[in-house]
Amino acid sequence: MKHVIACIDESRIAHAVTQYATWSAQRLQTPLTLFHVLDELRYPVNSDMTGNIGLGSRESLLEELAELDERRNKLALEHGHHLLEAAKSHAEELGATDVHLRQRHGDLAESLGTLEDELRLLVIGLHGTKTCDSDRLGHQIETIVRNVRRPILAVPEQYKAPTNVMLAFDGSDVSRKGVKMLAESPLFVGMPIHVVMVGAATADANASVEAAVSHLQEYRHQVSYEIRAGEVESTLRDIQQERNIDMLIMGAYSHSKLRQLFMGSTTSKVLSRAKTPVLLLR
Repeated sequence: MKHVIACIDESRIAHAVTQYATWSAQRLQTPLTLFHVLDELRYPVNSDMTGNIGLGSRESLLEELAELDERRNKLALEHGHHLLEAAKSHAEELGATDVHLRQRHGDLAESLGTLEDELRLLVIGLHGTKTCDSDRLGHQIETIVRNVRRPILAVPEQYKAPTNVMLAFDGSDVSRKGVKMLAESPLFVGMPIHVVMVGAATADANASVEAAVSHLQEYRHQVSYEIRAGEVESTLRDIQQERNIDMLIMGAYSHSKLRQLFMGSTTSKVLSRAKTPVLLLR
């Protein structure tokens, strides 16, 4: 059975990650897995320090350093376990009933890649332990988005249960997939949906958006839409603020105007300035 998987670390944003992941798992009626990875660069499994000790140094010094590394890694594992247990308790307080814990040692993106077969939705924080007090993104987000081929919900530090969503639609295969997912997913049942296309309101653009709206309405969604000219990131942000939208949904790496979101500085602008969750589709 596929799971909602939430990436848990020691940052403040892990609290919101747990909340959004629990909300998602409950609406999807899916098990929740809380996942913590010990960075292999900070906590190498085996340290070979023979090249760092000069000739004549005592062998006991090497042994002592190795013991210190082993102890450090053991403490990191225990710390990770406590983080997961605290997140589990929080999730259960919010009503989660099927919660699993996993901890691995290695690279986060690579570790997530091995779980794709059981991954329905990945929930990650927009900021990490070193970026919570800034507009900078967590340093692993771009790598994760590029490598994990499942929907990714990137969330801010403050939790608010979503009550409406906005789909950034451009007529591409990815955005049409987004329409299908929105229409059929229990994640969005009962939520008003606003479909937005950024660009010129040509006949083709209108026809494309209206087809998307029609498909959503077939599944009894309350749908509104608009086409607005402008720069993609700022236009999406303006519309979201004007309409008090709780969640932005957009495709990653689409071959259209929205492609710039994941090919340059606009990517960082959208995610780093996000005050609400952003659901990325592949």
